[in-house]
Amino acid sequence: MTEAAPLVRRSAVEFVGTGALVAVVVGSGIQATKLSSDVGVQLLANSLATVFGLGVLIALLGPVSGAHFNPAVTLAAWWTGRRDDDGLTPPLPLREVAAYVAAQTAGAIGGAVLADAMFAEPPTNWSTHDRSAPHLWLGEVVATAGLVLVVLGLARVGRARIAPVAVAAYIGAAYWFTSSTSFANPAVTIGRAFTDTFAGIAPASTLPFVAAQLIGLTVGVALVPVLFGRPAKPAAEGAVVPQGEHHPAAVGR
Repeated sequence: MTEAAPLVRRSAVEFVGTGALVAVVVGSGIQATKLSSDVGVQLLANSLATVFGLGVLIALLGPVSGAHFNPAVTLAAWWTGRRDDDGLTPPLPLREVAAYVAAQTAGAIGGAVLADAMFAEPPTNWSTHDRSAPHLWLGEVVATAGLVLVVLGLARVGRARIAPVAVAAYIGAAYWFTSSTSFANPAVTIGRAFTDTFAGIAPASTLPFVAAQLIGLTVGVALVPVLFGRPAKPAAEGAVVPQGEHHPAAVGR
């Protein structure tokens, strides 16, 4: 296993990656509204840009920090690491969890401000886009649970290498099959409160969204052992591992 990069570097990657992701989401939303008055076309453009941008960011930055870009993913990595005593998924220390979440949140805010600046929109202009409704909160529970399940499930079955495609594809689909258009990310939710554009969310709507995402996180983590079983214990030193057997990879490593 490659030695992990220093925490400072990984935190910087999480800051830049989350900021770039929010810049893609917000910037493509602004561009879409400038080019079309059709809401369906706007959402299509916004979702496609997000899919491509997210896939590139995960592929590029994943080898350094794990490309979480999302406190829900970081918390899922921490929880599964401390719960699954398999010797294969090293627990993520709380110090690193705090550093990642702080970097992701700051990056998300910075990305929203950057996107506004690129399109000559007022910077740090609070969103007036109200998203307060129970069906939207349910959409966030479903979106976040699915995202966590995809991330942890890929690691559990030894297919983390396809995460850039699989995670981006899931987010693109969730844009359309969830009522909330799949924020599924507490940091991104906070960042999008700083832009009064197509992708924005009113500050008063952020707390219920984040609460729904945390519920979704819990559901996603709980579903992993139900669907994939508990991770196998590592083979004893010198034991022969059958050909074709894959151990689950460490999430975010």
